[in-house]
Amino acid sequence: MPEDTIMSLHNDPTQANAYTRRAFLANSAVLASAALTVPAFLQSSAFALPRPQLGLSSIPGVNEDTILVVVQLSGGNDGLNTVVPYRDDNYRRSRPEIALPTGDLHILSQYGRNGASDIGLHPSLTGFRELYDEGLCAVIQGVGYPNPNRSHFASMDIWHTADTNGTGDGWIGRYIDSQCCGYGSGESGKAPDPTTNPEPPIALGTEIPLALQGRRVMPVSLESPEMFSWAGTKYAKGLAEHYDELMNTTPAADDDSNSAFLTRTAMDAQISSKTIRDAVDQKPLVNYPSSRLANQLSMVGSMIRAGMKSRVYYASHGSFDTHANQLFSHARLLEQLADAVNAFYKDLKAQGNDQRVVVMCFSEFGRRVSQNASRGTDHGTAAPMFLFGPRVTPGIHGLHPSLTNLDNGDLKYTVDFRSVYAELLDTWMDTKSRDVLGQSYRHLRVLKKA
Repeated sequence: MPEDTIMSLHNDPTQANAYTRRAFLANSAVLASAALTVPAFLQSSAFALPRPQLGLSSIPGVNEDTILVVVQLSGGNDGLNTVVPYRDDNYRRSRPEIALPTGDLHILSQYGRNGASDIGLHPSLTGFRELYDEGLCAVIQGVGYPNPNRSHFASMDIWHTADTNGTGDGWIGRYIDSQCCGYGSGESGKAPDPTTNPEPPIALGTEIPLALQGRRVMPVSLESPEMFSWAGTKYAKGLAEHYDELMNTTPAADDDSNSAFLTRTAMDAQISSKTIRDAVDQKPLVNYPSSRLANQLSMVGSMIRAGMKSRVYYASHGSFDTHANQLFSHARLLEQLADAVNAFYKDLKAQGNDQRVVVMCFSEFGRRVSQNASRGTDHGTAAPMFLFGPRVTPGIHGLHPSLTNLDNGDLKYTVDFRSVYAELLDTWMDTKSRDVLGQSYRHLRVLKKA
């Protein structure tokens, strides 16, 4: 099997190894009516059930207040037409048909640092410009990693694992694991303790991101609240009786049998399903635009408002793979992105939860400096990231890459993406980034102390 194909399996939902609660609900009654020999994948999911210590509503030693929302821009967003170095003549020479007119750009003169006055946002990013002017937006320029890979799947795996080989557990999965007795990238030597498990991260959409997959805690994944419910009767009406029997059984606290495990897992999944569906049933406090991403962020906002304990939510938007006739499709995608994030922060502010949330936007790579013959752009390397929220240091961070000192026609990165991850982990998520990332990375000071 080719290496690129092997790498692609990590982000292929048909090959994902995370066993979602939605899938569990769809199959739990079948398992209950069969001989109760719990398979290995269910045994490994036991620790996905967060259980605070008896009599407590929270998990000791885990900061449950701050929340990270990740927005993945799938397909490779063209950074040069997102954060535009409009004063650089090489920009227009390299893109005679797709360079954006200076008069249409949102010029970032406020928070003047790192050449802010030389940078303009794409005209469709009005929602971002509003957040920038309110001091809620940090733009990080030239983000990438050494020896960049221009394959969608391989590069996305690198971002998801925070490993330039694109192998291993997801970086957020390792963070969640690290909250469980310090079990992170290394071996802690401590026995797993289910009483200290934090809530699993929640992924919105049809895929289970590799970034969220750890060794002990798997994410909850749902495309819509309607799909996140028990589906046994779709397969056979008689399953309802077995399911009701399972749900009405309370195993003893010291019962470690397979049947007790299955019962506790089904009950926990049922409670999670109802909690999420009840949360999402609430009408948002603001009007969200009509787009898939806006719908995902609306659901995230509702879950935060309902007081759910999950600290990481994951949404995706795309595709940004603009090889041909880029101008229109790119403008539409950026408008949907900016308007959705803008509405999300209005919602959070109306809830009184805006101080608790940071949003991170990234793409697996940028595009080439020069346009191609089809008035589009091909796979490149470095690109900007965005962080949003009242706790970010607003303005421009990092240096914009040179448009003449190139790596085989592509931008040379100036910021390692893992330094952004490290700052989020250390400063925002209150954990030791070295334990999660395997080494230390210098902070950009994009975030204020939580």
